[in-house]
Amino acid sequence: MPVDPLNSAARPPRSAPSPLTRAAAHTGPVEVRRSARRRRTVSAYREGDRTIVLIPARMSEAEERRWVSVMLDKLAAQESRRMLGDGELPERARRLSEQYLDGRARPASVRWVTNQNTRWGSCTPAEGSIRLSHRLQGMPEYVVDYVLLHELAHLLVPGHGPEFWRLLEAYPRTERARGYLEGVVAADRLPHLPAARSE
Repeated sequence: MPVDPLNSAARPPRSAPSPLTRAAAHTGPVEVRRSARRRRTVSAYREGDRTIVLIPARMSEAEERRWVSVMLDKLAAQESRRMLGDGELPERARRLSEQYLDGRARPASVRWVTNQNTRWGSCTPAEGSIRLSHRLQGMPEYVVDYVLLHELAHLLVPGHGPEFWRLLEAYPRTERARGYLEGVVAADRLPHLPAARSE
């Protein structure tokens, strides 16, 4: 499901650049270029040590900040994240359980699935099975870890009550990961931002 507006292969015509938006420690400086010709897409690419984010001129500053963050994460995922195979997920789950749940969550199986298009992950506590949506593959590691930890916590607490959320408080990137996933969902719901396209 996720709509990925990244288009790092095609370089659109240059428009007048706005001032540098920010310098991200892991990516170097970021430059946002607004274009009146760009109406429905957001894209990003690397230019030397700089990251160029191309957005429609009509976007507000708040939308710009949000999309810069989303696009930086997507570029980082695209460039440096390798996809974990099914064989590596159980070990990752074991490490997360040890680190954040005192080793109490012990799944019988952890695997990728391609039939979850409305959920990032699912857990069947009675069977001890955890399934992660293939849509997570290629996302930043901290996001995959959050979803996996979320499902591990369901082995201990089935619902989403206060006790469940207390378990996730130990993971320091919970809010950031949830924000990232909310951004992906929001992008999916925007009909004016189709998949990779250059203008």
